[in-house]
Amino acid sequence: MTRRTKAARWLAPLIFGATLLALWEAVVRGFGISPVLLPPPSAIAVRFAGSTPILWADFVQTFRGVIAGYVIGCGAGVLTALAIDRSPFLKAGLLPVGNLAAALPIVGIAPIMVMWFGFDWQSKAAVVAIMCFFPMLVNTVAGLSASEAMQRDLMRTYAASYGQTLLRLRLPAAAPFLFNGLKICTTLALIGAIVAEFFGTPIVGMGFRISTEVGRMNVDMVWAEITVAALAGSAFYGIVAAIERAVTFWHPSQRG
Repeated sequence: MTRRTKAARWLAPLIFGATLLALWEAVVRGFGISPVLLPPPSAIAVRFAGSTPILWADFVQTFRGVIAGYVIGCGAGVLTALAIDRSPFLKAGLLPVGNLAAALPIVGIAPIMVMWFGFDWQSKAAVVAIMCFFPMLVNTVAGLSASEAMQRDLMRTYAASYGQTLLRLRLPAAAPFLFNGLKICTTLALIGAIVAEFFGTPIVGMGFRISTEVGRMNVDMVWAEITVAALAGSAFYGIVAAIERAVTFWHPSQRG
């Protein structure tokens, strides 16, 4: 990829984003829309700059639950997929259970997790873990089946054990699927933690702040929190995507 192509990849979204913000500002100012309904970007920026300590404290509190739940949920999904891969009986029994867990409504899970684990970040981590488990499980199961039959037969002719085949063939072939699950879970984890904070949290956290400031009609503060969430989620996704490019550089999608 040439330097000009790399610059274009960064420049295009920046121009588009700046244009969108300018149109937002112009529409709100031009039509006299009430800031309670939709504040202009300039007002959100002022609130953001003036509330940095609060926004940072909320971010730290929420992301404690995000990171812990993300690691637990994704790790449990991978380990369960490995167990399913070893046993057809577990595949028949655990996949429907995982599907059931994915279908549970977050607004029903969150209050229960708060009752079980308390009001701090642990209950948010539990909600995030439940949300991340099934996408990671499904992607890992699909990835473990991605290697070709001829490749697996070749490993058997070399008298490779299950562990050797897993480490040297099947997990590398499954890497794009694993990272796809990890990237999906970055957004789910943040959403899950914020929504879980609506149902009980210390007097700090992004979800707590959003629900509180909506009641006070401080919509500019709500949008400032949304901005933090959007930036944090994009950065989280970008970190996982960068790791994917470094690990799966051999894959055709990365070479392209």
